[in-house]
Amino acid sequence: MLTIWGRATSTNVQKVLWLCAELGLDYRRIDAGGKFGGLDAPDYRARNPNGLIPTIDHDGFLLWESHAILRYLASADPARRFYPREARPAALVDQWMDWQVIALAWQLRTLFMLANRPADAPPGEGAAAARQKVEASVALLDRHLQDSAHIAGETFSIADIPVAISVSRWRHLAGTDGSLPSALQAWFDKVTGRAGFAPVAAIPI
Repeated sequence: MLTIWGRATSTNVQKVLWLCAELGLDYRRIDAGGKFGGLDAPDYRARNPNGLIPTIDHDGFLLWESHAILRYLASADPARRFYPREARPAALVDQWMDWQVIALAWQLRTLFMLANRPADAPPGEGAAAARQKVEASVALLDRHLQDSAHIAGETFSIADIPVAISVSRWRHLAGTDGSLPSALQAWFDKVTGRAGFAPVAAIPI
């Protein structure tokens, strides 16, 4: 049995939900984090000492960190449909997944926190700089996708999942629903048209 702890509105949890849908995995999800709290509870900290989401329990195997979970679940797929067995193709998947965390998701988090600050809070510092960095990453993605069908090569992989979720969040924050550079837009439409994206698309941001 696969159990996932984490609120469905978390982008890091959404990564796992999307892959579970692609793999056809049954799971039980337990709300945690955000308005649900529970991350400081002793039993949760025993599972994940960082007090973050998601955390999974797969038949007694505990694992946290969303990208580690993606790699684990994709590696357990007998057909290895979404995470190559060969070292070099797998390294490209890992490269783009790491890039998503370092170059894209962190700046999006800054923008999200500033956009959702209390109305009486002072103006947030760093919003313009964070936006410029996200725009640079978006431009980089568009250039890359002019010559690549997917993020890490010609086929859909677990690298596409976190990047697509970040791009979806960016479109919402920027108020540009449907307005992306052409190659990036074509890729985004393709990957979010997959059946596996449906559980994520149905979740309000």
